[in-house]
Amino acid sequence: MKKISILFIFAALLSACSMTVYEFLGIQPPVTAAPVVFTNTPTTAPTFTATVPSPTFTSTPTMVGQKTRTATPYFTPTPLILAPLDVTVLPSITPIALLPQVAIPGFVSVSLSDEAFYKGQDCQPTSVKFTVQVAEPARVAFVLLFVRFKSKQSGVTSEWADSIAMQSVGGGTYMHDLITLEMKAVNSFENAWVQYQIVATDSNSKQVGKTDVFSERLTLLECVPTPIPAASLTPMP
Repeated sequence: MKKISILFIFAALLSACSMTVYEFLGIQPPVTAAPVVFTNTPTTAPTFTATVPSPTFTSTPTMVGQKTRTATPYFTPTPLILAPLDVTVLPSITPIALLPQVAIPGFVSVSLSDEAFYKGQDCQPTSVKFTVQVAEPARVAFVLLFVRFKSKQSGVTSEWADSIAMQSVGGGTYMHDLITLEMKAVNSFENAWVQYQIVATDSNSKQVGKTDVFSERLTLLECVPTPIPAASLTPMP
């Protein structure tokens, strides 16, 4: 019986050994905070992209060959020696005779188609066209042409031919083609001047314009036909 008591006591001691102090004393154990465990989690290292600057190149000219500066030559002027002018070898100059101005009161202009015309029909031209412009067309009803001959050798003049009426073409302009048959004493002068004068009148034959005499502006020439050589026949041998 004593052994059994000892066994119970031994068992109780073993149980007491497995119990905590708080269980043995019969009190509530204090709440203990769970320890914080810090874990070092490795962070992925950032990736850096290296920015490589673009190289800047400065072109350096390569001197293949240096051009030598050409010196500007200096010229020594040679004095010009002028020989005395020999006036005996100069060409003679014939002065040009200027035609005297002719007064044309009552007219704006007087013009001719040619400076010479011919007798007959074998040489051209055989007529000369006169064209005049009157200053006051509203007042003018008639324009008359007067002509005569003047010898180039002696200066003798013929009588004035009868007045020749000029034709109006409008706008105060009058025209006429003069032929040799309209002049007096045409056969008495050879290569003579043809003098002319122009008169403008109104409807009552009152003079409203009259030119001076044009003395040495127009020539009537003799027509000398060029002979045509006759064809000669050479007999056949």
